[in-house]
Amino acid sequence: MEKQRQAERVAYELGEALVRREWSVATAESCTGGLIANTLTNVPGSSRWFRGAVVAYANDVKTALLGVGGSVLAAHGAVSRETVEAMAPGACRAVGTQCAVAVSGIAGPDGGTPDKPVGTVWIGWSVGGAVSSQVFHFAGDRDAVKAQTALAAIEGLLQRVD
Repeated sequence: MEKQRQAERVAYELGEALVRREWSVATAESCTGGLIANTLTNVPGSSRWFRGAVVAYANDVKTALLGVGGSVLAAHGAVSRETVEAMAPGACRAVGTQCAVAVSGIAGPDGGTPDKPVGTVWIGWSVGGAVSSQVFHFAGDRDAVKAQTALAAIEGLLQRVD
C-alpha cells in the first residue's frame, strides 16, 4: 500500500512536468496488467496528459499493437531490454504521445528461471525519441512486485521528462 501511495505522489509530479512541456504519455504494460495506467489516471486532471495504454500480456499482442518484432521475442524473450525498448516507442506511435513507459517481467509466484528469476522486471522509457531501459530485481509476492514496478516506472519517467 505504501508503494502505491508513493507512486501516486510521483505520478502527480509527473503530470505537472508533462503539462509544463505540453506533452502526453502512454503506457505499454505486461506484468503490471494496467497498474501503471491506473496509477496515472488516479491523478485528478490526468486527462490533460495521459492518452492511453496498451496492456500487452501476450507476445502476439506485443507484436501486433506495439511493433515488437517476432525475431526480438524469439532471440531475447518477452522479459528483456530489447523487448521493452521496442514496446515503449511502439506505445508512443500507437497512442500518439511524446513519451511512454513499457514494462515486462516475471511477477510470480511461478514463471521464473535461473537466468530470469521471479521479480525480474525490465522497464523501458521513450521520451522525446530517446529510448532507455533498466532491469530491476524486486522482492516479495506478486502484488509487491507489481507495486514496485509501477513506482520504478513512474519515477524513471519523471526523471527523464523533468
